[in-house]
Amino acid sequence: MNENQHTTANTTANTTATARFAIEGMDCQACANRIEKVLRRQQGIIAADVNFASDELQTRFDSKLLNANDIVQMVAKTGFKATPASSTNIEALADARSGEHAGISWRLVIIWLIAIPFIIGMLGMLLGQQWMLPPLWQFILASIIQLGFAWPFYNSAIKSLQGGVANMDVLVSLGTIAIWLYSSVMLFNQHNHAHQYIYFEASVMVIAFVSLGKYLEQRTKKQSLNSMSMLLQLTPKMVRKQTANGWQQVPLSQIQAGDILQTNTGNRIAADGIVSSGQAWCDESYLTGESKPLLKQTGDKVLAGALLSNGSITYQAQTLGSQTLLGDMMQALAQAQGSKAPIARLADKVSMVFVPTVVAIAVLTFILNYWLSSDFNQAITRGVAVLVIACPCALGLATPAAMMVGMGRSARYGVWFKDAASLERSSQVTTVVLDKTGTLTNGKPQIIAQWRAPDSNLNSQKILQLAAAVEQLTTHPLAQAIIQAAQQQQLPALTASNSHSDIGQGTQAQIAGYGNIKVGNPAYCGFSIPQELMEQEVWQIASIVVVAINEKIAGAFAIADALKEDSVSAIQRLQRQHIDIQIMSGDQHSVVEHIAKQLGISHYQAQMNPRAKAEAVHLLMQQGKVVAMVGDGINDAPALAAADVSFAMYGGADVATNTASATLMRHSVTQVADALALAHATVRVVKQNLFFAFFYNILGIPLAAIGWLSPVIAGAAMAMSSISVLLNALRLRKSRLI
Repeated sequence: MNENQHTTANTTANTTATARFAIEGMDCQACANRIEKVLRRQQGIIAADVNFASDELQTRFDSKLLNANDIVQMVAKTGFKATPASSTNIEALADARSGEHAGISWRLVIIWLIAIPFIIGMLGMLLGQQWMLPPLWQFILASIIQLGFAWPFYNSAIKSLQGGVANMDVLVSLGTIAIWLYSSVMLFNQHNHAHQYIYFEASVMVIAFVSLGKYLEQRTKKQSLNSMSMLLQLTPKMVRKQTANGWQQVPLSQIQAGDILQTNTGNRIAADGIVSSGQAWCDESYLTGESKPLLKQTGDKVLAGALLSNGSITYQAQTLGSQTLLGDMMQALAQAQGSKAPIARLADKVSMVFVPTVVAIAVLTFILNYWLSSDFNQAITRGVAVLVIACPCALGLATPAAMMVGMGRSARYGVWFKDAASLERSSQVTTVVLDKTGTLTNGKPQIIAQWRAPDSNLNSQKILQLAAAVEQLTTHPLAQAIIQAAQQQQLPALTASNSHSDIGQGTQAQIAGYGNIKVGNPAYCGFSIPQELMEQEVWQIASIVVVAINEKIAGAFAIADALKEDSVSAIQRLQRQHIDIQIMSGDQHSVVEHIAKQLGISHYQAQMNPRAKAEAVHLLMQQGKVVAMVGDGINDAPALAAADVSFAMYGGADVATNTASATLMRHSVTQVADALALAHATVRVVKQNLFFAFFYNILGIPLAAIGWLSPVIAGAAMAMSSISVLLNALRLRKSRLI
């Protein structure tokens, strides 16, 4: 790359922006493809993905060339309306994607009122009765539908063709217009038997069934597939606030950061805050996946949406709305549900050529039937049936519907997938690599033994005090154990300067009056552990942190961390999924070996620095394994980035969370097992949906072509195909996990 190219690349990277938009008016996957096709041709658009199931567009663009309003105008030229998704108002976000405004339209009601006489007439035909309206009345009612209420189909079809892509409305429009025109010609034909060949009921019922199918599809997509409305209901509408006049009930919208609020049994917390008085048991399962209620007392943090199952607390609001953890979850879920999984590309490619292919098959059906039977009525009816039966909606919904439900359920388990691609890739994992501290163990280690060098002129408390001063500058769990021990002994805090950390090894800093203090693993401090120490079991199963003053060993701490209660059961669940489990830790061999034996894990590696972890992950991938890495610290970030799939613990190092494919809200391997099981279940449903969608069209088109499906039955079957795909996706809400 020459210098100019390098400069251009950097400029683009620095000016790249992302934006999400709610799209109105899409009828099928072809509509989504049309928007993508138009946008991707525009200068400044880097990427554009439209999710038909969530009615959402996600874009990356050069902010020097374009802004959000430019993209809105581009979408408008394709015949759709784009509205920028709010990133600051969770209520607006939920309203945009909930079903609050999905009531039955007057248009649908009138269509079905007009369809009732035709339904009665069709029932009469089945019973051998003549209950059909007079032909002229049929023509009048069918014309009202065809020339008035079917206009949305025509409008969508015209805009679709103008955009260079044919959608399902092209099929519906062609089919119903053809049958209506033919029936009208037969009605006004003076031939004695011409009235036998009118099929106004077919055009009316096709439009009625397709309109009903669209309504049910939209209602299911808005209300059931995504979890926005459910999450919004977790925040109370009214809040008990302390004012100058005492406690008053006020709307949530009037609450500000710093206000003192009160919540009692059976009510929910309104904002993230700190308990100032009282105590109560809180259920935070909606956010963390932790089913056990947590006791909240003075000084504890409470989260917006938490339900008080027993007790009463007063708390000070710190963050509200989209700034709360609940708001962050809604934003993350909205973005993930709007993304597109790689498996969806197959449906995209098929739908691009599907409609033109179906039109060609319908024309061929008409020609062959007329040639073989010389019956124009039969030929036109079968050709129309082919057009109507071949709706690609089920194909377009197959993948995103299942992905949305799968990610919504994952969020309820406390697993936030970054995007649909991460969820899909998780279903293919064959090997899980686990960090030890904070992942398998509680992450709250304690000093269980201390050793002072015989030639040190400092006592044990002074060594602890110096170590705590250096460790104040790090976030590693072992460092926190030293700091906590110094605080418990009420040792005065010393000031450290010129700090330098070597990730995965240790930290050194200058302390006035003492010089350079090193705190880290034995190798980092140049310490060879005395034999008399290693003969003691407490030092064999503990992590060892050494303190060196001006390169001279002063002492060491044995720090141990207990296994989490659910680590054993979680490992067993993963093993039942035939997943290989490995531990990679920076801790000493004896400690890692002890933990591995407790968990029944045969593959483990110890004393690994960040680079070694990443290289080990690369080696596993080169062996053909799909690797998931689980960790929470800075030293895990390279391995998290290297792995096929990565899970980071919420609240861990930012670099680890930002690198990961998914975030675990509860520091538990159980959530990894949940995430992988849900990923398997989700992709299984996606494959079922794709099979059904393809099978439906492969079976339906030939049956329509040979006359086994009338246009009316084809219209009903087409509508039900989309609904059945959505209902199959919704099974994920209740599916049993391994």
